[in-house]
Amino acid sequence: MGDRSHREQLYETFAERESDVEERVARGLEVGTAALELPLGFLTRIDGGTQRIVQSTGDHELLQPGESCPLDEAYCRRTVESDGSLAVQHATESEAVSDTALETFGLGTYVGAKVRVDDEVYGTVCFADRAERDESFDEAETMFVELLARLVGQALERREHDRERRERNARLEREKRRFEGIADASFDVIFRIGLDGEFTYVSAAVERVLGYAPGELVGRDFGSLVVDASVEDATAAYAGILDGGTTEALELDFLAEDSEVVTLEVNATPVTEDGAVVAVQGVGRDVTARKERERELRLKTRAMDEASIGITIADATSSNTPLVYANEGFERLTGYGADELLGRNCRFLQGPATDGESVGRLREGVAAASAVSTELVNYRADGTPFWNQVRVSPVADETGEVTRFLGFQTDVTERKRTEQLVRLLNRVLRHNLRNEMNVVLGVGSHLREAGPDADPAALGERLTGTADRMVGLSERARELEHYARTEREPERLDPERVLSDVAARYREQFPAATVDVTVETDYGVCAGRELDRALGELVENALKHATASEPRVSIEAHTVEGAPASDERHSTAVAADGGAWVELHVEDDGPGIPEAEAAVIERGEETQLEHGSGLGLWLVNWVVTRYGGSCQVHTAADTGGTRVTLRLPAIDADTPVEDATQPPTVLFR
Repeated sequence: MGDRSHREQLYETFAERESDVEERVARGLEVGTAALELPLGFLTRIDGGTQRIVQSTGDHELLQPGESCPLDEAYCRRTVESDGSLAVQHATESEAVSDTALETFGLGTYVGAKVRVDDEVYGTVCFADRAERDESFDEAETMFVELLARLVGQALERREHDRERRERNARLEREKRRFEGIADASFDVIFRIGLDGEFTYVSAAVERVLGYAPGELVGRDFGSLVVDASVEDATAAYAGILDGGTTEALELDFLAEDSEVVTLEVNATPVTEDGAVVAVQGVGRDVTARKERERELRLKTRAMDEASIGITIADATSSNTPLVYANEGFERLTGYGADELLGRNCRFLQGPATDGESVGRLREGVAAASAVSTELVNYRADGTPFWNQVRVSPVADETGEVTRFLGFQTDVTERKRTEQLVRLLNRVLRHNLRNEMNVVLGVGSHLREAGPDADPAALGERLTGTADRMVGLSERARELEHYARTEREPERLDPERVLSDVAARYREQFPAATVDVTVETDYGVCAGRELDRALGELVENALKHATASEPRVSIEAHTVEGAPASDERHSTAVAADGGAWVELHVEDDGPGIPEAEAAVIERGEETQLEHGSGLGLWLVNWVVTRYGGSCQVHTAADTGGTRVTLRLPAIDADTPVEDATQPPTVLFR
C-alpha cells in the first residue's frame, strides 16, 4: 500500500472543481492502481441486475467503458451485498467469487467498495490483477478503496445536484420569461417582491395604472408606494406570505406618480425554492373605478335609506310585483319593518277608505309600464289612515325590458287637510256672505219703502248685528287659515295647567258662570299650545249660548288605555301599539249644538253650516286632529246639554316628545 501521500492525492483530486467528474474519477483510478500496485482499476454502474463499466484503467478487454454483464457473473455482486469493502487475495480459493465470474474475467486478485449517490447504490470502485496476490489486503488498503468510493459518490452526487439545479434554473428562467411575457401583456399589474421587500419585477401595466415605468420600481421598497392608511394591512399581508400564507382580494391604496390615490385589489402567493420562501409574487387589479362606483352606490343607497319620503323598488318581472327594497322612510311612513314589507305588493296598505278610482289609475300605469302618480288613503301598521301621494316610474335594464318599478311615497295628509279646510272656508264664507247680504238688502229695501214710519235705530241695530257677524266669521276663518298654514309644534302639555288657565280666563269673562276643573291623569298631553284655544272655543261657545242665568261648564281630563280603532269614516285617532290617551271633556247645561253642526265633527264631512259656531267646531276639530287626536260631540238629545270629547296622545315624564308625537288624523271627504 502506498503511503499517506496517495490519500492526499485523492483529496486534492476530488477537491478540484475546475475539472469534470470523469477527469477526477480517471485520476482517482490512476492513484489507486499506483497505491495498491494493481494494474486494473474501474468504476461500475449497477442498474437492476446488470453491471456496466463506466470508466477504467488497464488493458483488460472486458473491463473497458461500455462493457456489461449480468451482475451475478461479476466479481462486484458480493461487493454490492457487503457492508464495507470486499478484498480477495486468491480468487480461485474464495467463496466470494463465482466460478462463472472467474471463468469470464480471469482475475486472481480483487478489491472493491460500493459507491453510493443520495444514499442509493450507484455501483462500485474496484481494483484487480489477473495474477493472485501473495499478501492479503491490509486495513489501510481496504480503507483507501472505501475512501475513493466515497469521494466518487460525493462527486457524482454533486454533479447530479448541479445538473438538477441547472435544469431547474433553466426551467425557472423559461417560466420567468413566459411569466413576464404574459405579465407584460396583462391588463393587471404583475409583480415580484424579494425578501428585502423590494420589487424585483413589475409588469408594463404599472405605467398605465400608477404612471411609473417598470424599471423605476425595480429595487424600490413596495411600502414606499402604499399610502399611510394601507401600510399596516400591506405589511401584515407581506409577512403572512413570507410565512407561507396567501393573500386574496386585499384592497390597498397606492400613491400614483401624479400623487393620485389608486386602489388595487391584490392577490399574492409565496415563491419557494427547495421548500423555502424566496420571494412574493402576485397581481394587482385597479379597482379604483369600481370602488368609486361602490362609494357612489353606497352614498345613493344611504341617501335613499335616509330620505324623509318613502322609496320602494318592486320586481316588475314577478306577476305580483313584490317589493324588493323599502327605505327607512317608507318604514317610518307605514309603521312596518322591512321583514314585513319585502316580498309583498303595496296593495296591502289599502283599506275601506281607499278610493277605487285612484287604485285603478295605479294598476293601469303599472300594467302599461308607464309613469303614474295619484293620491289615495293608505293605512299604517297600527290601523291609522293617511293620505299617500304615490308616484311610480318603470326602470328598464340594458335590453330595454322593464324589470323594476321605482316608487316615491309621501304623506300628504297635512296638505289634503288644508285643501279640505280651504274648500270648507270658501263654501262657508260664500254661504254666510250670501245670507248676510240678503239681510242687508232687506234692510235697504225697507228703508227705501218704509217712508217716515221707519225706525232708523232698529234698522241700524240690525245692520250692525249683520256686520258684526260677518266680521266675526271673517276673523274665525282667518284664524283657521292661520293654523292650517302654521307648522305644528307638539310638546308635553300639563293638563292641570291647561284646563286651569282656560277656566280662570272664562270665569273672569263670565262672572255668573261656574267653570269646574277635574284632572284624573298622571300623563301629559302631546299637542301644541293651540290646544288652549280649542278648549277656550268650546267653553266660550257654551257660555255665550247658555240659556240659564248662572250657566255651568265642567272641564275634565282622564286617561284612556289602549283606545280602540275608530270607525273608518270618523276622524277618531288610533293609539300606536295600543298606547295611552288623554281624554278632555267639556260639558255644559245649555241647549246643545244643532245636529247638522255636530255632524261636521262626527263624520269629518263638509255640511251646510250657517252660523259662525260651525267654524268654531271646525277650529276645535282641526287643532285636535292635527296632533293625531279626535273630537266627538254629544248633543242635547243625548245628554240634555252638550258634551264634547277630545282625545289626544298621552305622554309620560320619561318619553321624548318625538316618540309620543302622532301623525295628523285624516279628515275624509
